[in-house]
Amino acid sequence: MSTPRQKLRQRMTAGRTTWFAGAQDALSALLVDQSDFDGVFTTGFGISASLLGQPDMEIYTLTENLGVVNRIANVVAKPIFADADTGYGNVLNVGRTVREFEKAGVAALSIEDQISPKRCPAAAATSLVVPMADAVARIRAAVDARRDADLVIVARSDANDPAEAIERCARYAEAGADVIQPISRTFSRFEQLVQLREACGRPLSLQLMAGTWMSALSRTQVEQVATFATYPIAALMSTVHALRANLAALAARRSGDAGELPCGQVSMAEFKSFIGWQALEEQQARLEGH
Repeated sequence: MSTPRQKLRQRMTAGRTTWFAGAQDALSALLVDQSDFDGVFTTGFGISASLLGQPDMEIYTLTENLGVVNRIANVVAKPIFADADTGYGNVLNVGRTVREFEKAGVAALSIEDQISPKRCPAAAATSLVVPMADAVARIRAAVDARRDADLVIVARSDANDPAEAIERCARYAEAGADVIQPISRTFSRFEQLVQLREACGRPLSLQLMAGTWMSALSRTQVEQVATFATYPIAALMSTVHALRANLAALAARRSGDAGELPCGQVSMAEFKSFIGWQALEEQQARLEGH
């Protein structure tokens, strides 16, 4: 039977686009796993917010990121695409990062060329990147460290100038990256994504977020250039929106009535079914001989 990692590589080889949704913890990952998405993306932006209540400025460590990814891997069956940030140090650290995520069972991971500590380009005003030679060395180290050739190495460039980003990504492909990931603000139209793919000779990984120009791309356009298409923070932003609205309604109500909230709620029976309550009860009874 094929592993999730093998299945993802097979989809890539067949020219199929894998659609991911972002998850910031095991609960959101379980929701993605039970949805119609093809895989789970472990968003660093969301992990920093959920785990620490802090912005994505690489405040959390490799160990903390990996801990969340391990918990996610324990509950999902679909391929996991992990956000490995900058690799957390020099080329030796990048190698360790790749090996640790590989042992956790992820099918793909991304390494970016920002300076460390990085800042999420979706929120930060600008991104600073390391010299090209250092960035290429990161990708070379990532490729060298993997033990399973099916593990997909995604190289991301946060360079602000389109020409520089294309040059960098071509070098990352030469260093062995399987997939290239641009950031939305570096480019401004679909034709540039086609140019990037042709220049690198690699399929792209696109992060699709509300408020960016990429959100206007059609499915046909996305699948023409991308092997990975991800909604990285939709689940996180939906969670914040729903909790804020419902908590405000409850705080204003201050009564025994906890129903009929703005964003609604699942019932206890629905949640128990979703979370696997009955299966664990049955397992416990079987093991205890009841």
